[in-house]
Amino acid sequence: MSDSDDDAPQLSAAALAALQEFYAERMTETKQEQPALTDSYTVGSFKEDWHMSQFWYSDETAARLAEEAIQQAGKQGRIACVSTPSVYQKLKQLESQREDESHCVSSVLFEFDRRFTAYGHEFVFYDYNNPLCLPEHILPQSFDVVIADPPYLSEECLSKVAITVKYLTKGKILLCTGAIMEEHAGKLMGLKICSYLPKHSHNLANEFRCYVNYDSSLLS
Repeated sequence: MSDSDDDAPQLSAAALAALQEFYAERMTETKQEQPALTDSYTVGSFKEDWHMSQFWYSDETAARLAEEAIQQAGKQGRIACVSTPSVYQKLKQLESQREDESHCVSSVLFEFDRRFTAYGHEFVFYDYNNPLCLPEHILPQSFDVVIADPPYLSEECLSKVAITVKYLTKGKILLCTGAIMEEHAGKLMGLKICSYLPKHSHNLANEFRCYVNYDSSLLS
């Protein structure tokens, strides 16, 4: 075998340029998918992945739901965000703006998308197909309020998410899902529909509603 590279295949200048362009675009996409931690609490900082049925709330809706959760959790309360990264992000934004730390709440994001491991110990991997497959440190009835948005509009999905929600909450539940799930929300978790209409960054074909099991300003 010759040590010469004369017979080795060579890329043309055009092919090499195209390859370099591809790698440059891929690096740009990767940076966009995983924003710096300082920016990652902005709603929409992670791109929606429609294959995982991800549809982020509008900034106004995320803020309204986060403020509702803070009010219901109370001082030093704990909030579980089940498949609601937009609300978790808004909670972190609001937390950074508060001057009175005595009123701060803590929040944990339960989410299937592992991109959100960027949030460190406040991220818990969650697959609704295994509703009670949670870390040992996540104790039952350890959250003052749970806000959940099941990824799919089906009774099967809602039923499994309900198991998780009822395990986590001390009592208060705020659910966001389709209007067509009203009967199931009432049957599974005793929730009543609110008049408040949540909005998404991209308009969805299905009408979305909020449901609660406590007295809320969202009801009127």
